[in-house]
Amino acid sequence: MVASNNITPGMTLSINGKLYRVESSIKVTVPKGTPFIKVKMRDLSTNDLVEKSFKLNQPVKDVSFIERRMEFLYLEGKDFLFLDIGNLEQVLVPAQIIGNNVSYLKEGVDLKASFYGDTIFAVELPQFLELMVTKIEEEDVRTSSQNATRVALLETGAQIEVPPFIEVGDIIKVDTKTSEYIQRV
Repeated sequence: MVASNNITPGMTLSINGKLYRVESSIKVTVPKGTPFIKVKMRDLSTNDLVEKSFKLNQPVKDVSFIERRMEFLYLEGKDFLFLDIGNLEQVLVPAQIIGNNVSYLKEGVDLKASFYGDTIFAVELPQFLELMVTKIEEEDVRTSSQNATRVALLETGAQIEVPPFIEVGDIIKVDTKTSEYIQRV
């Protein structure tokens, strides 16, 4: 439990059996009345943004996620099958949890998964992955003041801009957070 005065962005709270991630928290004082804490939270099951007010020093249940290492195995229907490296159990992860990370998933990729009980709420890819270029868009040459780039399709389906010397079959290092080319491997 944590007092409502100590709620900070990034915390995860359990309210009425639902989990919320705190986006912002502000103390509101009114001239004739009791001050309160106004919190904007994201519902982790629906991804909706919710506002809630708490009395000062009101106890609120904070939640800690357990991080476990997982290895991507394959797509099963619309969901993704992972191997929990710690206990060697297979875990089926819904597509909405994977989100935009799907464009960097390939067999054997290790990632961190955040669990609360037996439910997975988030996955985090490694910051850098080495992926093979499968196609280059020849006509689409983008030029800036000094750099020319082309759009490359990677083995996972992601599209990123690469320098003109990158060819089909090259292995490149990609920043998964920014979707940027780092270097040829």
